[in-house]
Amino acid sequence: MGAVIGDVLPLAVAVLISPIPVIAAILMLLAPQARAASVGFMVGWLVGIVVALVVFVALAAVIPQEDDDVSHPVAGTVKIVLGLLMLALALRQWRGRPHEGAEPALPAWMAAIDTMTLARATALGFALSAINPKNLLMTASAGVLIGTADLPVGDVAVVIAVFTVVAGASVAVPVTGYLVARERMTAPLQSLRVWLVHNNAAVMAVLLLVVGATMVGKGIGSF
Repeated sequence: MGAVIGDVLPLAVAVLISPIPVIAAILMLLAPQARAASVGFMVGWLVGIVVALVVFVALAAVIPQEDDDVSHPVAGTVKIVLGLLMLALALRQWRGRPHEGAEPALPAWMAAIDTMTLARATALGFALSAINPKNLLMTASAGVLIGTADLPVGDVAVVIAVFTVVAGASVAVPVTGYLVARERMTAPLQSLRVWLVHNNAAVMAVLLLVVGATMVGKGIGSF
């Protein structure tokens, strides 16, 4: 189990440092309905991670498993494809990073965050974690690694919990901290939002490059 946790942690970190959900959470915390919207967003975010991960673990579990001494071509091919997709996403992130002095563009839907209700915020959190292509790619990769590791059900649950805690911390920590100490957290959250907007593309590109290359290597090693 420890080896599988080590394999999925970089993927969880990739979800952790994704800027869009963190920026969305911060904007909700500064909105008129901060408490309801931010809590709903956090719940949707965490549930989305768990649901997507469980689905991919279940799908990966049906991949034919052989003895450790023989090749695993199906699992290897899946890992290579996921790794190549990460490398392509890394290139896209790097090429799309903001140039010096330029203000990065944000999704148009963020303009409506001030009017988010509990239900809409929950649905948005779920969508960003379970449907957003980048996060879905990370979660799918983690699910494949877990589902093909032939772990007992209890160990699978532990790995899923560890992945969710790490990946979900980027939203859960600021929301919880803000609700506990609102006045003290406002300025740090604003600073964090600015830093993420301007620097996260480059950080994500490097991380995706490393994780993607590792995933391709694991896939090649399965043959």
